[in-house]
Amino acid sequence: MHIAWLGKKSPFCGNVTYGREVTNSLLDLNYQVSFLHFASEETNPDNWPDCAEVFLPYIYRSQAYILPSLKSTKVLVEALKELKPDLVHASLTLSPLDFRLPEICESLNIPLVATFHPPFDSKIRNFKSSTQLITYQLHAPFLANYDKVIIFSNAQRDLFVKLGVPAYKLAVIPNGVDTDKYCPGESSVKTDFKADRLFVYLGRIATEKNVEALLKAWKYANLGPGCKLLIVGNGPLTTSLEPFYGEEYNILWLGSIADEEKRIQILRGADAFILPSLVEGLSISLLEAMACGTACVATDAGADGEVLEGAGIVLNTQGVTTQLKTLLPLLRDHPELTDILGKKGRQRVVEKYTLKQNINQLEIVYKQVSMRKSYPLSTYR
Repeated sequence: MHIAWLGKKSPFCGNVTYGREVTNSLLDLNYQVSFLHFASEETNPDNWPDCAEVFLPYIYRSQAYILPSLKSTKVLVEALKELKPDLVHASLTLSPLDFRLPEICESLNIPLVATFHPPFDSKIRNFKSSTQLITYQLHAPFLANYDKVIIFSNAQRDLFVKLGVPAYKLAVIPNGVDTDKYCPGESSVKTDFKADRLFVYLGRIATEKNVEALLKAWKYANLGPGCKLLIVGNGPLTTSLEPFYGEEYNILWLGSIADEEKRIQILRGADAFILPSLVEGLSISLLEAMACGTACVATDAGADGEVLEGAGIVLNTQGVTTQLKTLLPLLRDHPELTDILGKKGRQRVVEKYTLKQNINQLEIVYKQVSMRKSYPLSTYR
């Protein structure tokens, strides 16, 4: 089967990781994959599959959304006509093209699957979650025209059903992680950073990630020079936060780390991974940390609380700073607690959130949508 994958390779975010891991797995299973993405001709990032590429023109591109150029639709249609894929899988990048894809693929008689990544909170508890709800409300009428929409949790499915997307068009397939690659192991990261206890945040430095709540709690807790907090990632709030929460508080800003092995080494060496988000989908970074045997703390935004319940510490999205002020000293003083949580997190991922399980379910979706009746190729107007 030939899959035309519409996604992104940069800038780095969870959508990028998802596209890399899934397309690599599909190629390993002898699928033919063509990768269509908004980019100029650029060097292929590390660990990306070697497959046919189509570059879609754009005006603006960020981690959160993409503004395509007026020519992008024409380029996409011509590419699909030439490639003649059996199926289009759109790992949605939040661009206006998302709304046109059903019409384009219907006119070309190509089955269309989408993975919908935008974060959410099933309860309207803060301004950020309410703005994300608007994203869901805007997309729902168009997603109802896709052949299948992949989402990450039952709560996300219930939200879309309330917004009018037929339940039969929704497939709950949680993100998965390669548990052979992301696994417990030796790491020199504590020695490298001269730390007795090491805590890590890995993700975007953006409003919805609520990183400042963690930074405030860390500063207040004053855990001592033997405890270090690594901030791995970049984003629009970096320049406004880093000057006020620096090395004088044992906070080290490492920026984005593209090297996957370095990220794995950090997760293996950390005592705790903390994700204070206000909204989430299903954090791949959280799954990676759990798979590496790192004790995990996350809010119950999106599907993260569902994943971590009973295998980590789940926070409410309201009052994150207050909760962490109490929790951080406990994580410092009780290594037996972090050891137990790390083992439980690893076990949870191995049982329910492996990449292999994800791909198996994805193949079922592909077979389902490919069985629809074929019609002669028509011309898109």
